[in-house]
Amino acid sequence: MRTHPCGVITRDQLDATVSFCGWVHRRRDHGGVIFIDLRDHTGLVQVVFDPDREETFARAEEVRNEFVLRITGKVRTRPEGTINPDMTTGEIEVLGYELEILNRAATPPFQLDDTNVSEENRLRYRYIDMRRPEMQEKLRLRARVVRQLRHALEDDGFIEVDTPMLTRATPEGARDYLVPSRNHPGEFYALPQSPQLFKQLLMMGGIDRYYQVARCFRDEDLRADRQPEFSQLDIEMSFVDEDTIMSSMESMMKSLFKDVLNVDLGGDANTPFPRMSYEEAMNVYGSDKPDLRIPLVLTEISDLVADVDFKVFAEPAKNPKGKVAAMRVPGGNSLTRKEIDVLTEFVGRYGAKGLAYIKCNDIAAGVDGLQSPIVKFFPAEVLSAVIERTGAQDGDLIFFGADKASVVEAALGALRVEVGNKMGMVEEGWRPLWVVDFPMFEHDEREDRWQAIHHPFTAPTAATTDEWQAELDADPGKCLSRAYDMVLNGTEVGGGSIRIHNTDMQQKALDVLGIDEAEANDKFGFLLDALKYGAPPHGGIAFGLDRLVMLMTGAESIRDVMAFPKTQSASCLLTSAPSVVSDQQLKDLHLRTRAKAAAKATDA
Repeated sequence: MRTHPCGVITRDQLDATVSFCGWVHRRRDHGGVIFIDLRDHTGLVQVVFDPDREETFARAEEVRNEFVLRITGKVRTRPEGTINPDMTTGEIEVLGYELEILNRAATPPFQLDDTNVSEENRLRYRYIDMRRPEMQEKLRLRARVVRQLRHALEDDGFIEVDTPMLTRATPEGARDYLVPSRNHPGEFYALPQSPQLFKQLLMMGGIDRYYQVARCFRDEDLRADRQPEFSQLDIEMSFVDEDTIMSSMESMMKSLFKDVLNVDLGGDANTPFPRMSYEEAMNVYGSDKPDLRIPLVLTEISDLVADVDFKVFAEPAKNPKGKVAAMRVPGGNSLTRKEIDVLTEFVGRYGAKGLAYIKCNDIAAGVDGLQSPIVKFFPAEVLSAVIERTGAQDGDLIFFGADKASVVEAALGALRVEVGNKMGMVEEGWRPLWVVDFPMFEHDEREDRWQAIHHPFTAPTAATTDEWQAELDADPGKCLSRAYDMVLNGTEVGGGSIRIHNTDMQQKALDVLGIDEAEANDKFGFLLDALKYGAPPHGGIAFGLDRLVMLMTGAESIRDVMAFPKTQSASCLLTSAPSVVSDQQLKDLHLRTRAKAAAKATDA
């Protein structure tokens, strides 16, 4: 139907007759001459219709925005003064000879060049939203990312293997999406939260190097970087250690950024990404995914304030689970009281009961040079020590957090990012990082039980089962795991670990989580059985493709890089999913909704 796409017609086709198809981006009637900008996935081309061709001109008068056309015409140079250097086709126009209306269009719910369209409208009419060049570019870049990752992995000896979408429910942290079975009344499949267990089984099957662009499902509360269904690049390798996996993944990511964005990620090809322990990340940045582009850091001052009369600081400083930390903000004196009040409300979302601060007006003047409601509670020598430890200078502001360590880290870690962005402190560029040495377990105080930080199949750093048992007997909270996360500009883009490949060690991990042998065999006995038959040492990682593409395109949400995303309530505005189903469908699946069951009981 076409000799050329719209966006590639240039001076190279001058005087040639061309045919092309697309949507009407804009129609302009200039008193006897009609201009139509026709758009397809490659761009725009301007077409001119002259009244001398009466039949074609009459048809051009009918068209409106988003009509689908096929046009044939002659390429010619644009008149002087009308050239558009910002367009690939900006030097030429096409004199229209023939115009065929392939399809008419109703008035669209929004114009494609309207920048104030609500996200609700964009998702409800996604097929129109996707016609916008910005969405086209994001989806095409996503395709390039996936293609390049496949090539890099296959060149490195990996093979792609599909794993099941219908499996059994296993405890992996989030709620499962369940699928009722028609052939097995009262039983359910689960959609995979990840291919974790299957990729480990592939290693036990001798596959050696596996990857998959996997679709995953998690029934959890949503944020800007979460969706109920998402894509991840899933990877597993046999006979490897952490260094081998991280080195291989660094090479893959460097190649990806060079080929797609022409960016040297993390320096030259031979420079490894920096590594930071989980403990350092939490102490210095208040986050296990620190954005290294922001120069602000946290400084613990618990020892300096443990004996002051200010109980708000002294009590958490003396508590083994408490913490008092400070964050120096260079030039922070410029923040107004109103702005500080807004930041106080902000940290409240992370559990902080308040936000103490000191403005450093004239440090040489001692207490008199410091401005804050809390200065009066501190001896001069303590204030001097705080100033020295934080490195504060005249014109700086120091924020403080005092509470349980987890609250202080969460609140000041989030505040660090908020202030860094607000005050324009975020450096340009890309700052990759490996966070390593994660704790194996964390204690859930509400349920009074231990939970796995990553998942129960992550190997501990202990070399032997006996050595690990001694660590568990002493304090499960101090056990470290062989887990690692790749962080990029404050976003975790990938996470993985070396896996447990020993049956006894795997059962010990499950014991800590309160999963006894009977329950373990019921939930994933297939994995425990497989471990008995010569499981190789293995490990892997999974990258969130949506998050990665979001970063690479500069999008604000992963919804902007997915063709058909869900809303934050996990609904699809385009298809109105989820929806009710017929009574017959429920009957076939041996199900009855609570409302209908209650109504039936009332009638009885």
